Amino acid sequence: MPTVLITGANRGLGLEFARQYAADGWTVIATARDPEAATALQATGAEVHALETNDPAGLDALQVALGDRPIDVLIANAGMLGPQAFDRAGWAEALSTNVIAPTELAIRLKDNVLASQQRKMIALSSTLGSIAGNDSGGLLAYRSSKAALNAAWRSLSIDWKDMGLALAMVHPGWVKTDMGGPGAQIDATTSVTGLRNVIAGLTPSATGSFLDYQGNRLDW
Repeated sequence: MPTVLITGANRGLGLEFARQYAADGWTVIATARDPEAATALQATGAEVHALETNDPAGLDALQVALGDRPIDVLIANAGMLGPQAFDRAGWAEALSTNVIAPTELAIRLKDNVLASQQRKMIALSSTLGSIAGNDSGGLLAYRSSKAALNAAWRSLSIDWKDMGLALAMVHPGWVKTDMGGPGAQIDATTSVTGLRNVIAGLTPSATGSFLDYQGNRLDW
């Protein structure tokens, strides 16, 4: 069976990805800051590794643990909202968490994905990262970090296109999670079910796409 690696899988969308892929018989490799506390994730049967995505030493340890194992689908899910008012340190943390960390993860694990059959990489983005779609302002840290994530992964998709890798940046919808809040439009099951369909249909010819959980192309 294929293998999926999911970061930030102790709750929310990451946990739902782990549940659904495990239920379909996939080998699930998941990361959490504190694996022992991630009881719901452990219950899925996933292989859980400790990872603070902003810690290069943690990435070193993950690479060593994985070795040359093939990863069919890499899902860079870990992220943060960041400060809602101007805060230099908080903004820098959001950029590190939402842009640099998932991009470094993709670069470090590229060979593992190349060794697989499916060869797919997915970054959890947001329509709030769309410059063309920004008609309400606010959320400087989050918006700018997701826009930068899209730019970075778009560049990776171009750089790696000839290798047969398929990358996509995906918007999960406004989801009822800790980040999305209880007033959001859809639940995690609906979002992840849709995202998995998008991932299943992703081909190298569509690499670099910015898509929502229903497969619609989004404005940059």
